Amino acid sequence: VRLVESGGGLAQAGGSLRLSCAASEITFSVYTMGWFRQAPGKEREFVASISGSGSNTYYLDSVKGRFSISRDNAKNTVYLQMNSLKPEDTAIYSCATKAYFTAPVWNYWGQGTQVTVSS
Repeated sequence: VRLVESGGGLAQAGGSLRLSCAASEITFSVYTMGWFRQAPGKEREFVASISGSGSNTYYLDSVKGRFSISRDNAKNTVYLQMNSLKPEDTAIYSCATKAYFTAPVWNYWGQGTQVTVSS
């Protein structure tokens, strides 16, 4: 399984970025996909997840209403639309996959993409 993130970069507070994660060597539509982030000196934290069909989503409380996760199963790609960005959103964002929506373990991870939000 290979997961490759893109779309990170520098944004101003209040701005937007859209992250993408392309998956290969996986039956993409079967698996739940998620986004995580890790800020300098902090533990990695869950951001959002989406079920294989896209019908179920779940978000970290602090990003609800600002971030939106979606997927295109025809393109084997999951997205994270980030609006109203805040400096505290600065982190390395990584995508991951697991077997089903309520599975406790995330099996595969991408390398991550840097998101920096300036004030």
